[in-house]
Amino acid sequence: MGMFGGLSISASGLTANRTWLDVIANNIANANTTRTPQGGPYRSEQVVFGELPAASSFSGALQSAVQGNVGGGVGVTSIVQSPAPFSLVYDPSSPDAVNGYVQMPNVNLTTQMINMISASRAYQANVTAFDATKQMDVEAIGIGK
Repeated sequence: MGMFGGLSISASGLTANRTWLDVIANNIANANTTRTPQGGPYRSEQVVFGELPAASSFSGALQSAVQGNVGGGVGVTSIVQSPAPFSLVYDPSSPDAVNGYVQMPNVNLTTQMINMISASRAYQANVTAFDATKQMDVEAIGIGK
């Protein structure tokens, strides 16, 4: 893995969690958007995480396996729209109303706030792991002196 492998893995987690927080903020900002450029109400988005490959070549993967490494961190593989149904609100005065009902976005603010707490705690855990790894690396360099 090398001396900086742990830092790289923690950094990938920080990047992925920042993207997750950005998506959550976008969902909250569009919680009342009933008309989008694509037509219809805003659809909430969800982040899909996946493992980053440790090596791009067979020889690199073989070398990683021999050394006992299992991966290269985490990354966002895609951002998908939620399939949850839209809610209908009776508002005949709205320009988006059909038969008096307006389709509202499928953004659940409670779920978004729970996701925000989870993402921020995961971000903080990666900061803690990054700092601990950095401190261990500094101590290891100091041993050689």
